[in-house]
Amino acid sequence: MIGFYILIGAISLVSWLISNKLKSKFKYYSKVQLRNGMSGAEIATKMLADHGIRDVEVISTSGMLTDHYNPVKKTVNLSEGVYNQRNAAAAAVAAHEVGHAVQHAQAYQWLTMRSKLVPAVNITSKFSQYMVIGGIILGAATSGAAGGIGFYIAVAGLAFMALGTIFSFITLPVEYDASNRALAWLKNKNMLSQEEYKGSEDALKWAARTYLVAALGSLAMLLYWGLQILGNRD
Repeated sequence: MIGFYILIGAISLVSWLISNKLKSKFKYYSKVQLRNGMSGAEIATKMLADHGIRDVEVISTSGMLTDHYNPVKKTVNLSEGVYNQRNAAAAAVAAHEVGHAVQHAQAYQWLTMRSKLVPAVNITSKFSQYMVIGGIILGAATSGAAGGIGFYIAVAGLAFMALGTIFSFITLPVEYDASNRALAWLKNKNMLSQEEYKGSEDALKWAARTYLVAALGSLAMLLYWGLQILGNRD
């Protein structure tokens, strides 16, 4: 189990560093005020209109960095700091979330695939690690049929974990594409000055890295438990 704790510690450390860097970037670019004077909500609304999307509502949600697009309710949910603020960070986040709405409207294949996996992942992610660890413990503590059942429970948990890993990697093109759509629109419509644009671009770059770290962390966990379960099998 020492290897497990080392792995968890390494993943947590990298995730913490990236998260802190992201927060500092957004704090810095939140001070870069937009010359056009538009708030995050106004930018989101304009980007939706420019893409001919009339059935998506832009709403405010509580919390920090809680921004997301809800494909079921068709709402672009912007945190209070993004919805009302008029800076480069708010512009980046607002345009990024509308990027997801554009993906939805255009039936972007990776978003469609990701949406189909959401219900299953919401269930399996709650049990995968418990099943893996519980199955290993049961298999080690017993022998015969009971030990065999423990192995199969662990393998089932591993399969659930694999689904979560696949989901994490499918999320990557969805997030990177949304950022690319956002930046392309901000640039083509001359929404930002050169300095403001560079700030938005840098902020989205660091935001994307959080998803990359999450995906790599999920893969590392899958490989670790896969070796523990299958590598020790006679």
